[in-house]
Amino acid sequence: MAQVILENIYKSFPLRQGERSKDAESEENVSPAASSSASNSVLRRINLTVEDGEFMVLVGPSGCGKSTLLRSIAGLETLTGGNIWVGDRLVNDLPPKDRDIAMVFQNYALYPHLSVYDNLAFGLRRSSGRKKEEGRRKKEEGRGKREEGRKKGEEESIGDSKNLGDADSINYRIQSWGEDFLVGVTRNLPKGLRYVSAREKAVGDRVLKVAQLLQIESLLHRLPKQLSGGQKQRVALGRAMARNPEVFLMDEPLSNLDAKLRAETRAQIVQLQRQLGTTTIYVTHDQTEAMTMGDRIAVMNAGQLQQVAAPLELYRNPANLFVAEFIGSPPMNFLQVQFTAPLLISHPQFRFTLPDVWARSLQQYDGRSLILGIRPEHLSIHPPATKNLSVQVDVVEALGHETYLWVSLTDAPAIRMQVRVGPDRTVRVGEEIWLAISPEKIHLFDPDTELAICPRTI
Repeated sequence: MAQVILENIYKSFPLRQGERSKDAESEENVSPAASSSASNSVLRRINLTVEDGEFMVLVGPSGCGKSTLLRSIAGLETLTGGNIWVGDRLVNDLPPKDRDIAMVFQNYALYPHLSVYDNLAFGLRRSSGRKKEEGRRKKEEGRGKREEGRKKGEEESIGDSKNLGDADSINYRIQSWGEDFLVGVTRNLPKGLRYVSAREKAVGDRVLKVAQLLQIESLLHRLPKQLSGGQKQRVALGRAMARNPEVFLMDEPLSNLDAKLRAETRAQIVQLQRQLGTTTIYVTHDQTEAMTMGDRIAVMNAGQLQQVAAPLELYRNPANLFVAEFIGSPPMNFLQVQFTAPLLISHPQFRFTLPDVWARSLQQYDGRSLILGIRPEHLSIHPPATKNLSVQVDVVEALGHETYLWVSLTDAPAIRMQVRVGPDRTVRVGEEIWLAISPEKIHLFDPDTELAICPRTI
C-alpha cells in the first residue's frame, strides 16, 4: 500500500491533419508556427494526493480526461508534463510492470484461451519469477560492492567471483525455464502426474485464497466465455488482487453490468477494498457510484479538477456551478434572480428574504444578477404566496417510494425544473401547482465566474 501523488500533470495529444486545437480561441490569434506544433490538451494542472489506503473516485462526464489520467498513472500513457509518485518512488519513467500497480479495465481484458485459474495466476507467475531474479541480482550487487573495497592486488579473485556469478545466473535461468516447462506441459494432466514447483505451489495458494474471497472457487476450471458479466468482473478484480499491488486502478468496471448486479458488485468492491486496505483510484461517470463508494471524490471537467472533497461535502457545498449540477440525482435546478441589499432575492414570479448569514457575502452583489440553485428535494408543494413559484406539471415519474415531477414555469414555459415529492402526494399532468423554496437550502453562484458564493458568519 502506498500514497499516490500527482504533481502538475499535463497530457496533450498532437493534432491530426486539419484538426483544430480545442484550446484555440479563434483562427485569427493562432500563428502558423503555433498551429503546426499545436496539440489538444486532455489534462491540465492536475494536482492530487491519494492517501495510503484511501478509496478515491474520479468522476466526470465522458471525455473529461479521467480515464487518460488513470492510464497515465498505470504507465499506459506518456505524460507531457508533471510527476507521478507512488510511495517514495517517482514512476514517470518506469514501465507499467515495474510500478507495482494493478488495473481493472472496463472490458475486463481476460485471456480468452486461459481458464479462470490461469487468468488469476498469470500475473503471479510472471511477477514471482521476476522478483526472484531481482532478489538474486541485488544479492550479487551487494557482494560486488563489498569486493570493491579490497586492495588492487585482489583484482583477480574479484574477476573469478564475477565469473562465478555469471555461471550462477545461467544455472538459475536454466533451472527456472526447466521448471516452467514441466509445469506447463503437465498442467492438464491428472493431479498425481502434474509437476508442481515450490513457486507454482505458492501461486496456487494465493489463487485459491483470492477465489475464496471473491466466492469464485467453483469457476476456476471455466473459460471466460462460459462466465456471466458479473463473474467476469469478479475474475478481473481477482487477477488484480492476486498480485497484492501497492495501488489498484479501476476504469469503470461496472459499466457493462445490469442495474441490480451493479448495485451488488458496488457494495462488494467497497467491502473488499476495506478488507485489503489497498490504495484505490476508481473512475466512473456515474455520480451515484461516486457518492456511495468513495472516501473522497475528485470531480473533473475538461481536463481539470473542479473540486476534491468527501461525498457529502460535494453535495452540500459545491465549489462551482458545474459541481452543483453534476453531483446529485436528479440534478440541481437553476434560476436567474436579482439581489437587492440587504437580503432580498427577487424573480419575475417570486421574491423572498434570505437568512442573515448571507449579508456579508452578498454586499458586493447589490443590484446584480445571481444564479440561484435549489435541489429537487428542497422544493415542496404549498398554497399560492408571493414567495412561492407557480409551475405547470409536464411529466410525472412515480417510482413507488418517491415521485419525480418535471415542471415548467407558468410565465416562462421554456424554463424547466425537477421536483421530488412523497409517494402519497397525487399530482396530475397539466396541473398547476405552487412550489415553496427553502431559503436555508439555496445555493448562490456568481454568473461571471460560476463560482459558489458561500455564506459567512464573520
